[in-house]
Amino acid sequence: MTRFLLRRILAMIPVLLGVILLIMVTINLIPGDPAALMLGEGATPEMVAKLRASLNLDQPLPVRYVRYVGNLLRGDLGRSIREGRRVNDEIGDVWPATAQLGLSALSIAVVAGVVLGITSARWQYSLFDNLVRIASLFGLSMPIFWTGIVLIVVFSLWLGWFPAGGRGSWLHMVLPAVTLALPTIAMLARITRSTMLDVLREDYIRTARAKGVTTRSVLTRHALRNALIPVVTVMGLQTGQLLGGAVLTETVFSWPGIGRMLVRAIFARDYVLLQGGVLVLAATFVVINLLVDLSYAYLDPRITYR
Repeated sequence: MTRFLLRRILAMIPVLLGVILLIMVTINLIPGDPAALMLGEGATPEMVAKLRASLNLDQPLPVRYVRYVGNLLRGDLGRSIREGRRVNDEIGDVWPATAQLGLSALSIAVVAGVVLGITSARWQYSLFDNLVRIASLFGLSMPIFWTGIVLIVVFSLWLGWFPAGGRGSWLHMVLPAVTLALPTIAMLARITRSTMLDVLREDYIRTARAKGVTTRSVLTRHALRNALIPVVTVMGLQTGQLLGGAVLTETVFSWPGIGRMLVRAIFARDYVLLQGGVLVLAATFVVINLLVDLSYAYLDPRITYR
């Protein structure tokens, strides 16, 4: 286990280095000069050139990349071009809001998706099963921003049950968390139903039923645990969608998280803040997938790490 964990941690390094390079190359393709944007239309070429030099924007991409990685090894993500604050502080201010929203959405998705999947498998081809399959198809097809706007119109403007945006009490979290969770609920429901149906056809399930084990015990004690590995795998992959969807969800609901910060950084051409935010999201996704891999041995004792 220790050697496997060490290898996986070492494998994360080139992944993150590649993410940094991809971010910097992509940002270089974005039209617009951050220095000219900061100084405004009345800036002279001399003023722009001086500011570019102070921000190291006049250096070639390989030099900036090596310098950025060197600063990153010291735990320094740089300074925001627009605000002048350390990127570490900027992300530290908004990361708790994103973590709160992401964990809430993931909890809703896991509970609702797994329960719907199990119930659909138990009553295969019933009216409930058909409704779940149709609803999950819609859940996967609808864009997050459209779903968020619909929920705001219905539950905030028409019914007045929840606030339309901002962060405060738990009521502010309901609509953005549900919006962010809906695609994951749909995916987990479909995967859980499919894997449960496969497991329920196994010989040991028929043996358990022949011994008089109740249907509830068959589903929860025998079938569910063996069906969880594909579900957990999809759950880890869906985390990336949750992190990406947080950008749209936080923008629609004015949620003060890292996704909304990234949108502001894009419009401000604040490439340093943008790099730091995307790097933190990428590192979070990599760590979560590592935890998913480690959970396999707990779910199935036959799995060993060599």
